[in-house]
Amino acid sequence: MMTGKIAQDLDDFRKFLRKHALKATPQRLAVHEAMMAMGHACADQVVDYIHENRGESITKASVYNILRELALLGLYGYRASRTNKMFFDVNAFEHPHMYDVENNVYRDIMDDDLVSIVDDFLGRKKFKGYTVEGFDIQILVRPTRRKYKTASGKTITQVSSPSGRKKIASRKTTRR
Repeated sequence: MMTGKIAQDLDDFRKFLRKHALKATPQRLAVHEAMMAMGHACADQVVDYIHENRGESITKASVYNILRELALLGLYGYRASRTNKMFFDVNAFEHPHMYDVENNVYRDIMDDDLVSIVDDFLGRKKFKGYTVEGFDIQILVRPTRRKYKTASGKTITQVSSPSGRKKIASRKTTRR
């Protein structure tokens, strides 16, 4: 059920670009490399990744334009976060997501059973004057006590207060 376009390596990506009459510019290659490493990212995170891992500078506008172009061609998926930032996803096929509301991070949920349950339910549901075209599952989550790295390389130490809402510590780590 969960299938779709994905250019796993740079050769596949070059073929994809040729198919759409686009050049394999160094900027496009760098953006795709960053996206393959991160999975989900906004333009700011891709700019940071390229600078930190390739030592190159690229403007946020250029990155955004490349990401948007590739998403419109179906190579990447995209979605707006709660903060209205556009996040891009290397998995362009329909699939559920978890969205970390505190750290503004997306994670894929590869669960055919969940998709099937919702699909079956909506197949039986009638909405007067409308036809169901599809659905988008996004589960909002808040971290419990744990450490993890975000796509931008920031290490988050999450400890919930008794109300379950307070972030105690976070620090930036150096990527090597």
